[in-house]
Amino acid sequence: METGGEWRGWREAAQDALYGPVGFYRTAPEGPAGHFRTSVHASPLFAGAVARLLCRVDEALGRPDPLDFVDMAAGRGELAAGVLAALPAEVAARTRAYAVEVAARPEELDRRVRWLAEPPDGVTGLLFANEWLDNVPVEVAEVDAAGVARRVLVRGDGAERLGEPVAGAEAEWLARWWPLTGEEGLRAEIGLPRDEAWASAVAALDGGGGGLAVAVDYAHTAAARPPFGTLTGFREGRETEPVPDGSCDITAHVALDACATARTARCTPECAPSDALLRPQREVLRALGVTGARPPLALASTDPAAYVRALAGASGAAELTARGGLGDFWWLLQPVGPVDAEGLLVDVADDEEQ
Repeated sequence: METGGEWRGWREAAQDALYGPVGFYRTAPEGPAGHFRTSVHASPLFAGAVARLLCRVDEALGRPDPLDFVDMAAGRGELAAGVLAALPAEVAARTRAYAVEVAARPEELDRRVRWLAEPPDGVTGLLFANEWLDNVPVEVAEVDAAGVARRVLVRGDGAERLGEPVAGAEAEWLARWWPLTGEEGLRAEIGLPRDEAWASAVAALDGGGGGLAVAVDYAHTAAARPPFGTLTGFREGRETEPVPDGSCDITAHVALDACATARTARCTPECAPSDALLRPQREVLRALGVTGARPPLALASTDPAAYVRALAGASGAAELTARGGLGDFWWLLQPVGPVDAEGLLVDVADDEEQ
């Protein structure tokens, strides 16, 4: 007798486990920070860098009033509040900050942050999605003994079995972005729902004055797809088996190169696509002033408090840019309208000279 419930595809099962009435992201009182460490939680330098990026977008757009900042999958609103705190006063006064999240608004959140379940329309500014797309549920495919890619079915207790062959748009996505050879046991996460989610989020900038959409996630590209996929779970700070019962986070790395082209595929002639950039986090943050340089030792004798603060900042910067850690995240920067993504990543040296 089966005790784990019905067999479902991973997309449906994870959707309920994460976002259903008693799902992980709706009911966990401690929020995502209680289960995994993101760049937002690692150091306030991250919010400072995002604020600096927002200021550069502001300049590129001609200093609009209002200027929008949209934090997708906002957790408990930590990034939105941190960005507001880090902005120059004049820019903060013009900024409308939105936190987009399915959970209820935290009581202690800065009242300037507007709490929404869906991104607003008509955005002019910066839409920022830190570790959002990895939690957009997807189907999982696995090659069977006959060399056929089949959908993986899962029960509520995490047990799996193979279902029907992958077909239609999902098969087309696999063929283009993650081809599975005939070797039994190879797996892939079918990123089509993430492409669609990202294109929809970027479209929020079309009805406004444009700006920049940024997705930050653990990711891979067609040149180096993981042969057995990346589906996993997190609970109380530890990686665990992905069990779709609402007790843990369920995540998988993102095919960001596919997401980058999704907007182009759905653009109309009135919505001309702009060039998107894919860059490692360590490169982007360094271009935004997060260098990790240690303070001069002489500062310790002339201003000990300043030296301790600078040393803590260097430690935070090192964590945010570390190889094998947060520095391995990828940033997808997708401009809309009169914004040059490459031009926004001014070299640190150039910033220091201004």
